[in-house]
Amino acid sequence: MGGTVEELRDQLASVLMPSFGEAVEIRDLRRLTGGASRETWSFDAAHADGIDPLILRRAPAGAPADKASADLMLREAAAMREASRVGVPEPELLATGDDSSELRAPFIVMRRIDGETIGRRILRDEQYVDARPRIASQCGAILGALHTMDPKTVAGAPDLDALAALRAMFEETGVVSPTLELAFRWLATHRPESSRKVVVHGDFRLGNLIIDRSGVAAVLDWELLHLGDPMEDLGWLCVRAWRFGGEQPVAGVGTYDQLFTAYEQTSGHPVDRTVAKWWELYGTVRWGVICILQANRHLKGAERSIELAAIGRRLCEQEYDTLGLLEELLQAAGGRRGGERGTA
Repeated sequence: MGGTVEELRDQLASVLMPSFGEAVEIRDLRRLTGGASRETWSFDAAHADGIDPLILRRAPAGAPADKASADLMLREAAAMREASRVGVPEPELLATGDDSSELRAPFIVMRRIDGETIGRRILRDEQYVDARPRIASQCGAILGALHTMDPKTVAGAPDLDALAALRAMFEETGVVSPTLELAFRWLATHRPESSRKVVVHGDFRLGNLIIDRSGVAAVLDWELLHLGDPMEDLGWLCVRAWRFGGEQPVAGVGTYDQLFTAYEQTSGHPVDRTVAKWWELYGTVRWGVICILQANRHLKGAERSIELAAIGRRLCEQEYDTLGLLEELLQAAGGRRGGERGTA
């Protein structure tokens, strides 16, 4: 697909020439770790007016090119532009292309933003001590803005029944999990009505946010965007797996009050905490199913990877968290009925 590093360097120089209006020299091109479905490369573009630090995201080298992959990458680019328009912090895009482009793969080139994406470092490193107390409120405000995006700008975004789609994914794995089965039944029988349909980021969490000393500097990785209930993004951010060992319920660093209050102030829409908790349980189950899918990629030989195998072993953590959330929800339901015992 992209050939050698030298070939990729030449291809990038050609792709970026129109953006700068002059010849470009690609320096310090190196692939970054992380990202299960996209390659991420860091490099500098040197030209007569200076040096620009940039990032390339593209489909994995060696993967078969197809229209769906190209459409997805172009949709991500469109989402980033629209998100920036409504006030979501986004890197500036310099170039995008499909599989017929000079990079011979769907790609996005954007400006590099300094900061950290690794959750454990954000929660523990001293340089982010001032940022941590701000993150939950900033995320609430960002999501409030994000959910005002015009769906027409992301044409072709999936519009699926989130619970039905997740259930189908789980059944296709063939894995037996009484815990996830119980959770699916509870989710189906207690499903809240959706208040409105918006553009949902789909993976809004630590790991997909660039954090600097002042807080959230940019939102990344739009490949799972779709149309759906706005509470899906809020619930996903609160899933325990994305707290990275932190004690607070929102990304390990903030409270529900901080997240929901900022969201309400920015979006103008109230947050029903019971609905948000339903989506937190859904998100926990979803990550459990994803753990199975990732492990299957390794176990079935599609992609041999210790990382994928290790992710698969985390299913038991999601089952544990699922049981804790179910107990919490049943106790809350019992309290609302004056102490009557709830059932799943």
